[in-house]
Order: sequence, then C-alpha cells, then structure tokens
Amino acid sequence: MFPTLNEQMDLIRSGAVELLPEEELVKKIERSLKTGKQIIAKLGCDPSRPDLHIGHAVVLGKMRQFQDLGHKAILIIGDFTAMIGDPSGKSKTRPQLTIEETRINGQSYLEQATIVLSKDNLEVLYNGDWLNKMNFADVIKLAAKYTVSQMLERDDFDKRFNQNLPISLHELMYPLAQAYDSVAINSDVELGGTDQKFNLLVGREIQKAYGMEQQCILTMPILEGTDGIEKMSKSLNNYIGITDSPKEMFGKTMSIPDNLISRYYRYGAFARENEIIAMENGLKDESIHPRDAKVKAAQGIVSRYYGNDAAVNALGEFERIFKNKDIPDEIEELSLESDSGIMQLTDLLVVAGLAPSKKEARRLIEQGGVYIDSERITDVYSEVDFNSQRLFKVGKRRFMKIGKKISV
Repeated sequence: MFPTLNEQMDLIRSGAVELLPEEELVKKIERSLKTGKQIIAKLGCDPSRPDLHIGHAVVLGKMRQFQDLGHKAILIIGDFTAMIGDPSGKSKTRPQLTIEETRINGQSYLEQATIVLSKDNLEVLYNGDWLNKMNFADVIKLAAKYTVSQMLERDDFDKRFNQNLPISLHELMYPLAQAYDSVAINSDVELGGTDQKFNLLVGREIQKAYGMEQQCILTMPILEGTDGIEKMSKSLNNYIGITDSPKEMFGKTMSIPDNLISRYYRYGAFARENEIIAMENGLKDESIHPRDAKVKAAQGIVSRYYGNDAAVNALGEFERIFKNKDIPDEIEELSLESDSGIMQLTDLLVVAGLAPSKKEARRLIEQGGVYIDSERITDVYSEVDFNSQRLFKVGKRRFMKIGKKISV
C-alpha cells in the first residue's frame, strides 16, 4: 500500500527546512507500514484573504506529497481562528474578521487549494465546528495547559512586550486554538511555513497535555516575491497567483532576480532534486545562462498548474512579445464612457486598472514604462485622446486596447 520507509522519508525530507523530531516520524511510518493505517498529515489555514499564490503552494505541495505516498491529508479551514488573526510576525494586533467573512474566504481558499491537493485522501474540516462548541470551562481548561512565560518565548510577543506594545489576550489564545485542532483530529504530523514553527510546537505540547501521542512538525520555507526582497504578498504586488493565466505566470517568473531562480524552480515548480542540483551547478559554472534557467523554472511553474502544452504556449507567447518585440495574439479590450473621449493619462491608467494609484501611474510614466501605439510617453501631464481605440503597453507584460464607449 505504501512505498518503503526510505522512499517515504527521502520525499518528505526534500525541500523541508525542519522535520522535528525526525526519529518519531520514522516510527510512525514504520507502524503504518505494519498496520496499513494511514498517517494523518495536518495543514491549517486561516482564510484571512481569499486568494492564494505560489508562496502558499509551497506548503500545499508538501501536503500533496503525503497524499501521493498514500497518507491522509486533513486541511483545516480556520474559520474560527481567522476571526482572531494569526499574530505570527505581526507587530500589532490584527483586525478581526466576522465568521461570515471567514466562511466566504474559506470557500475560495478551498477551491484554489484543491488545484494543488488531490481530492483523494483529503478531508476538509472547519475548526469552528469544535472551537465554537467549547464553553468557558473548556477554554479555561485549555488555557491552564500552557504558561504565560512559555507564550512570551515567541519572538513577536517578546518584542511587543519589551517595547510596551499592546498584546491582546485573545492573541495569546491563538496558538492554543490552533494547537487544539491537532487534538481534535489526532494529527500525526503538522505542516507549516517557518513562521509557524512556534504554533506547531505548541500543538505538540497541548497533545501531550491531553494524554495523546505528539505530532511531528515539518516546516517549509517562505518564498520571496518576484521583487526578490519581501515575502510574496498580494498587497505588495510581488506575487504569482495560482489562478493567474499561464502567460502571467510565465512573464512574472521571467522577471525575478537571478538569485531566486533555483528557489522558484525548487519551491514554485517542485522540480526533482536531481534537476535542481543540475540547474544550480550549471548556474554556478556558467554552463547554463540565467535566462535559460528562468525559462525552465517558468515552464515548470506553468506546467504544474496548467500542463505541458500551456507551458510551451506560454514560452512561445513570451518569445513573440519580448524577443521578437511582437504584440500578443490576445489583448484585453476596454471601452470607457466619456463625453469628450479625452482624459489625463495618469487618471486613465488608474481607471483602466493599469496602475493601482495616480502616484504609481506617475512613477511608471517617469520611468519610461508606458507606451501608447508603440510610442513611449514620458510626460506625466499628458492627455490621451481615446475616441478611436488606442493600444497601451504598461511595463513589460501588460497590454490593453482602450477606446471610447459608443452609445447606441
């Protein structure tokens, strides 16, 4: 039913930052091989935002490997804990969401997560189903199993405490609530990003306090955004969404700094270890050009979500636009209502969604990133006549045809 112990451990270790305690997981797998019983691999996610990117998929991909090994994956949608907000890495209290907001986000999260996860060997649970049912006595009993001094060992809490910044009591309850999820499902191993290590370890302690066998923990790296500086985030606009089109995925990957190529190949495309080593060696001895390595990473990422044919087509589209300086085959079109058909360029870029703000629109123009009908526009005060359709190019990848809406 299952691969051998060594085969399983080799796959589980691959790409992981920490696996603690490894010897305990070995024993769990040995037991599953003898009994034929699946290991329960847990991944909790708080749907504070509805959209997922390939940074989230790093942990989801590892969960998928447990499924591929024949084990049971339990995805816990934290509709209850999302109302608290995970304080990990936060310098201030997060705004609370309503249960309705978390349920809506949770449905979107689930739909996108199953793009990576197999629907076989998968169980999806909502932690509100058990946390909502706890009475005050239950909460006191849970809180009594962990000390304040233990909680303040957490870096973000410690920093805020020493800087006299507020720490709400409900934030201290977050790690305990997440830990209780492990009790509720009797998890064998819990997965998370490196920023979740504290929460995962609390899960071990709370299981022990309830007289249960402790889970192992496995942490995966946090993937940098396409800027190569900050953590991948939609709010920072440095992300590759798992629902982005193949063209967008490919183009965004081609824009990453050279030092991120092998990381995107490893954690974005989930390439095989021998392929990753070959790429890293080739980049080091300069037998592989960084551009060619980016193409391989970009194709790997697109193929993961859309298949090989889409990856080949995305490369062809990219080559047509950037190598041959051609215009893409399909361009988004927008018709705007306007009496005069004339608008300030900065306003037009914002209205069309080609820039998030007038400040960003001015920056794009000043840096020479805006073209109209193949002509670079550098005057931030210029006005655009769009009574007839005009072709806009913003940055390296965004094209749009904009014209005045014709009244019937």
